[in-house]
Amino acid sequence: MVESVRYFGINTYSYIYSHAAGPCLEALAARGHTHFELMMYPGHAWPQDMDARARQRLRRAIDAGGLTLGTLNMPNVDVNIAAAAPAMRALSGAHLKRVISLAGDLGAAGVVVGPGKPNPLFPGPVDQMTGWFYQALDVLVPLAERAGTRVLVENMPFAFLPRADQLMAALDAYGSDAIGVVYDVANAVFAREDPVAGLRRVKARLALVHLSDTGTDSYRHAPVGTGAVPFDRVARALDDIGYRDVAMLEIVSPAPDADIPASIDRLLADGAWRALAAAA
Repeated sequence: MVESVRYFGINTYSYIYSHAAGPCLEALAARGHTHFELMMYPGHAWPQDMDARARQRLRRAIDAGGLTLGTLNMPNVDVNIAAAAPAMRALSGAHLKRVISLAGDLGAAGVVVGPGKPNPLFPGPVDQMTGWFYQALDVLVPLAERAGTRVLVENMPFAFLPRADQLMAALDAYGSDAIGVVYDVANAVFAREDPVAGLRRVKARLALVHLSDTGTDSYRHAPVGTGAVPFDRVARALDDIGYRDVAMLEIVSPAPDADIPASIDRLLADGAWRALAAAA
C-alpha cells in the first residue's frame, strides 16, 4: 500500500497559505509521499524571497529525505505570456525566468507554463496570441535547458489554447522537442474535452498528468469522486498510451489532509489505478 501511495505525487496548492515550502514537504513526506510539485506563492515558495542559502537549504532537505521535486508551478491567474500589453508580457516572462532559475537550483525537472489567456469578452486573434506565445518560448525554452530543467505547457480551460488538439498543433508548429505537456484531466473536462481523447492526442509530449475533479458548470480542482472526471477511463487511457510516470494530485481544498488521502483511496479502489501504481 505504501508503494501505491508513492505513485501519486502531491501538488502543494492547498498549503500555500499555511506552510512554507520546507515544512510543507517535510509534513507530506512524513505521510509517505515522496514526489512533489511545488506551487509558487509568496510565503510558500517565491523566487525573489529565496536567496542562495535558502535554496541550498531546501535542496539539501529534499535530497536528504530521498524526495523528488518534479515540477514548479506558477498559478497562471497571475501571469500572461500572451497578454496584449507588452509590459504584461515582459512582467510575466521575467517572473517565469526567475521560476526557471529556482527550478535549476532545486533540481526540479520541469516548470509548468500556461500558454496565455485571451480577453474573455473579446478574444484577440489566435495567430497574434500564438506569436506572443512563441516569443516567450524563444526565451524560456533555451533558458530552461541551460538551467537543467524544461518547459512543460499545460492545457488550461481559460487559456487561448484550451484543448489538446489546439495545444499540440501550436507546439508542433513551433518545433521544439524539448517542450513537454502537462495534461490536467479536470481542466479538460471543464473545457468540454474528453480526457481520454486528450491524453491520446498529447501522448508524444506527455510529461505529467494532473489529477483532480471538477464539474462542468463550476471550475474546481476538487477531491476525486466529487465531480464529473471519468477517472476509471483516465486510468485505462494512461495504461493504453504506456504512461508509467507519477500521477500528480492537484487537489485544491481547505482540508487537504483529509481530502488528499481520500482521493488516493478512491483511485486505488479501482483495479486499473492499482495496476498503474504497481507498474510505476
